Amino acid sequence: MASRNCRWELLVAASLTLTLALIHLVEANSEGDALYALRRSLSDPDRVLQSWDPTLVNPCTWFHVTCNQDNRVTRVDLGNSNLSGHLAAELGKLEHLQYLELYKNNIQGTIPSDLGNLKNLISLDLYNNNLTGTVPTSLGKLKSLVFLRLNDNQLTGPIPRALTAIPSLKVVDVSSNDLCGTIPTSGPFAHIPLQNFENNPRLEGPELLGLASYDTNCT
Repeated sequence: MASRNCRWELLVAASLTLTLALIHLVEANSEGDALYALRRSLSDPDRVLQSWDPTLVNPCTWFHVTCNQDNRVTRVDLGNSNLSGHLAAELGKLEHLQYLELYKNNIQGTIPSDLGNLKNLISLDLYNNNLTGTVPTSLGKLKSLVFLRLNDNQLTGPIPRALTAIPSLKVVDVSSNDLCGTIPTSGPFAHIPLQNFENNPRLEGPELLGLASYDTNCT
């Protein structure tokens, strides 16, 4: 009886180990799918994404991708890589991502609201591109965010007030866009230098609470 129980326990343990391994494999593959969606949405004349092979078990061997010990993607480093095209909404599926570095490229289109799902994101660097549209309000859900650099794009609309509720936020730079409204002064914005809002002709600031609408000049 003891031998039978021991074999049963070993079988259960082996089954559990296999199940966990399969879960990790599926998760790693879903992250690979998300990154490959980004590759498909970009033009890459210098072939910096050549190693992004969707047939591999996980994307942790791809250049410019960093993973943690559980083979979950934590960094994407593609700054100054001569990329054009647009950002893929699938990036929002990289739930362990901490650093998204896509600065100094020629990326166009809008910032996907799906990036608000990146709950572990520390740094979002999209500066020096040709991004248009508004700053998504969903970025206010990024409660681990420390660095938000969106300067030198063609972004419009007001600065989302949801960003003022991110206690970890230390650096915000939205200079050289076409933002409108007023500059927030509450929460982390109380310590952001005014130069980080310069060269937005329609942006008023800093806001005087109760005296001007935050979206003034936006119509």
